[in-house]
Amino acid sequence: MQHVNTWRAVAAATGAADRAAAEDGVRLAYRTAGLAEPERIIWAASPKAAVETVERLSGEGRSVRDEVRTGPWAEERRRLHDELGPAGWAALWSATGAQLWDTTRELAERIRAGVVAELMERPEDEADVRLVLLDAVLGQHDAAWLAAFDGQGERLAGLAQVARNAGWWWPYENAVVISERPAELHRDEAGRLDRGDGPALAFPDGFALYAWRGMPVPAAFLDELTSLTPARIRAEENAELRRVMLEYYGYDRYLTESDAQPVHRDETGVLWRIALQGDEDVVMVEVINSTPEPDGTHRTYWLRVPPSTRTAKEGVAWTFGLGQEAYEPVRQT
Repeated sequence: MQHVNTWRAVAAATGAADRAAAEDGVRLAYRTAGLAEPERIIWAASPKAAVETVERLSGEGRSVRDEVRTGPWAEERRRLHDELGPAGWAALWSATGAQLWDTTRELAERIRAGVVAELMERPEDEADVRLVLLDAVLGQHDAAWLAAFDGQGERLAGLAQVARNAGWWWPYENAVVISERPAELHRDEAGRLDRGDGPALAFPDGFALYAWRGMPVPAAFLDELTSLTPARIRAEENAELRRVMLEYYGYDRYLTESDAQPVHRDETGVLWRIALQGDEDVVMVEVINSTPEPDGTHRTYWLRVPPSTRTAKEGVAWTFGLGQEAYEPVRQT
């Protein structure tokens, strides 16, 4: 469905919000819920700044998230489920919202975790910050379920309008706090936050998340990547960060510069093992492509295999989903 791509773009949108359009959407969502329009709409530069703003609100009444978002969503889902039947609803979700669910859910969770980490000055602060986050409507990051309801009715029109034009927002009886969208978003081909030379997600006020292939990393950690050495990699005590270092540095380069010795060699290739303190061994099979490149050379590939691998052939067989005994290639390519 074409509108899935439209909502995919909404979820990944960066740059300044269209404040006028977003505010019109907020007012429509309130009217649709049978509520009076909010007296004040307050803008914040990021979800972090929005949480701080919400914590300072006084006299703005209770959260109306249930009336504005949860109730209409549940009623529309119930209506469509009854209209289409269980199989029809499942097919609709599979073709629409399911296409966006994992990446938008993971991104929202990362933002929540980042906000908590920034605002939790003491351990007891965590619960308070998370309670404020529970009051949020996720705006553009509600794209998955909004895609499923696109064109299905008007009850969600206000929510959809805010999502197309702004980030997260907090609805209360007398006031609404709305966050700007990110200024930058960098992801890998799998949709994970990923950037090696700066924040993977950044908002206009400087609130940012750093990640390498989906894994959260400290900002200062990225500065080290361009000057890594095998000794620095071995000295890293955090096993997850050490894996990031190895991926960035390159397993083949690390093996070469560490003067590593092969542990097994046969007709399929060479098995190498990197022992890492406090972590499982990294085991690689070095194989040479039998088909020459246009210039006559043969490209070398490095295949990561399970730590339990004992022979090169066993490792190559594993990459094909086979046991060593079953792997008997007629011709290598």
